[in-house]
Amino acid sequence: MRGATPVSPCLWTAAVAVKMARRRVLLLFLAFLGSLYYQKAYGIDVYTEKEHVTAREFEEAILSCIHKAKKVTNLRIEWKKVRSSGVSFVYYNRTFVGNFTGRAEMWNSSIRLRNVTRHDAGRYRCEISAATEQGQDAAETEVSLSVLVPPALPVCVVPSSAMSGTVIELRCKENEGFPASKYKWYRNGIALLENPDSRRGKKGRVSYTMNTMTGTLLFNPVSNNDTGEYYCEAGNGIGPPRKCPVKRMQVDDLNVGGIIAAVVIVSLIIASCGLGVYYAQTKGYFSKRNSSMKNSKPSTTQNENDFKHTKSFII
Repeated sequence: MRGATPVSPCLWTAAVAVKMARRRVLLLFLAFLGSLYYQKAYGIDVYTEKEHVTAREFEEAILSCIHKAKKVTNLRIEWKKVRSSGVSFVYYNRTFVGNFTGRAEMWNSSIRLRNVTRHDAGRYRCEISAATEQGQDAAETEVSLSVLVPPALPVCVVPSSAMSGTVIELRCKENEGFPASKYKWYRNGIALLENPDSRRGKKGRVSYTMNTMTGTLLFNPVSNNDTGEYYCEAGNGIGPPRKCPVKRMQVDDLNVGGIIAAVVIVSLIIASCGLGVYYAQTKGYFSKRNSSMKNSKPSTTQNENDFKHTKSFII
């Protein structure tokens, strides 16, 4: 009879590792089942019906927080606002805190918030804890609130005058609307196209570029045809669009002939002054003047007799 084949040490080690891994998986699965049973029998389950809430400014919003608790006592509900700088209380010890007082109320564990403002936007956390037969238990859920704000009156920057052939930028901006506003420019009451190159006509190339996100209107270059009355309109779909006051931009041609004539005149004046100075210097006018000034200078010396007379007079 043949003897048993010896088992390799490597195979034996691998078999042991597989058995231990299976045991770990089985224990984790049993722990998971136990937690589910505990949750159903004793624990707290907290969730929200709507994770992302959107509300118009000055209207109301519902921050949903629903809990299911079994075999619990002394249920404790807290709401907090989560910021990058830290966490602040909204509802604590059965009372609303700060500017939520008087305009918020509890619906079971949810919050009904009236007269919502833009400062209420952010992330909120609902935390519920209670004592169970197995000890203290707690659970939480988060809700984000976005507040829709109509645009404010935009501020427009339009130059009153410009020189033909230069690069000119018109700017329009408002910072209060949410979501961010989009911008539209008008000239003489007619809306300018966002993509003017798609509507080229007999007049040739269109020289402006409009950015509806930043509110800029760039003329590169500007021409006489761009003269007119401009205003900008800001809108984000929340409330009516707002527009800035009308401003006129006058575009004039560069007067090359006038500039050349002015340069020639100034050059002639400078040349004439230079020739006059040279002529006066060659004729000796400046030397004669210097000599006459030297002759007219009073003498500061006194003779000895005058000095003695003055001295005796003082004594």
